Amino acid sequence: MSVLLQNIPAPVDIAVTRIVLAGALGMFLGLEREWSQKTAGIRTFALISLLGAVFTVLDQQALLVVGGVLVIVQGTVLAVDGLLSEDGGLSMTTSVSMLVAYGIGALVAAGYIIEGVTVAVVSSLLLVLKRELHSFAWGLTHEELQSATEFAILAFVVYPLLPAGSVSVGPESVAVSLEPRVVWLMVVTVAGIGIANYAIVQTYGGRGIAVTGFFGGLASSTAVVGTMLDHVQQRPKATSYAVAAVLLADAAMALRNLVIALVFTFETGILVEAVVPLGAVILGSVLVAAVTADWRETVEMDLTSPFSLRRALTFGALFLFIVLAGSVAQQLFGTAGFYVTAAISGLVSSAGATTSAVILYRSGSLVASQAVLAILLATGASIIVKAGLTLASPNRQFAYRVTVWSGVLLVGATVVTLAITL
Repeated sequence: MSVLLQNIPAPVDIAVTRIVLAGALGMFLGLEREWSQKTAGIRTFALISLLGAVFTVLDQQALLVVGGVLVIVQGTVLAVDGLLSEDGGLSMTTSVSMLVAYGIGALVAAGYIIEGVTVAVVSSLLLVLKRELHSFAWGLTHEELQSATEFAILAFVVYPLLPAGSVSVGPESVAVSLEPRVVWLMVVTVAGIGIANYAIVQTYGGRGIAVTGFFGGLASSTAVVGTMLDHVQQRPKATSYAVAAVLLADAAMALRNLVIALVFTFETGILVEAVVPLGAVILGSVLVAAVTADWRETVEMDLTSPFSLRRALTFGALFLFIVLAGSVAQQLFGTAGFYVTAAISGLVSSAGATTSAVILYRSGSLVASQAVLAILLATGASIIVKAGLTLASPNRQFAYRVTVWSGVLLVGATVVTLAITL
């Protein structure tokens, strides 16, 4: 037997493996249909995937098309049969799933293993999460649905249309090298973080200061400060956890900047130098919040919209302006000019200043230490802004405690940074 297996040509051996994998993925996809007691189950889905794999291995386009048509016809028959049954249900999901199983078989047999497995897993999740997905869709407001559509346009329509690679912007004397797709991807990333955390705050926002402060800070740190200003004015006894909420918003802001600094620098050398100082801000904020507040306190936070196209475009324009201004300042006045720009930009948007530093680092205009220092300056400026906003509160204890703890965070991060660099 071993001699016979050794004589099997490699391509045949690979084809057999792919056919077996196609059948297994078909069974996996049909598992939920079988559990739901649908007409087509594990065996049917496995056979459909095997059919797609066999026709792909034969490398006959006509057979592949005919097989697809047959699956569509079979699915239509099952759907109509379901409509005429006593239940009266038109099982379009099962019909479409059968076509997906056929496609999975074709993908795997053609060598797109990862793609085929991904389609199978995602499709199975869609089938299993039927109730949750329906509840989510039915619970969306018109504004939330519009926001999701606008975000999808930015992420999946605009991004592919942008030129790949670097482009030069501005006159030759102060030309700035930009990567349009990377710039836009950063804008989409920041917007996506806001959407995800809007959903978290809307779902769990009233259940604890940790959720409200931290996740609310990822969505909108200004909204956290505004909410706490109103809250301590109405309930002076809420001062302790209002302070914690602002500090947790600082932690969320620092974490977002750290993620941007790490994720978008894989190709040019990860900015690992940013981990310790930003980590000090994150851990310090969390520790102070942990020991100064009753985390069981609840507070509702009003986030009016998960995503705004106008806000995203405004952030994109601001971000682009920060990149251009920082680069020009760096060319005209040296590194000190860029540091000043980063600090000033951080007063408005630390995410924008962070992404501008990352872009210039990717283009080679800044070295790692310079990019990290710019990110820290922007982060510190954002902490100062939050503390400054609390000065508008008539509750002087609230303003005083936020200011003091913000100063402690800044001093701690500075000491850690100096300890690393010296």
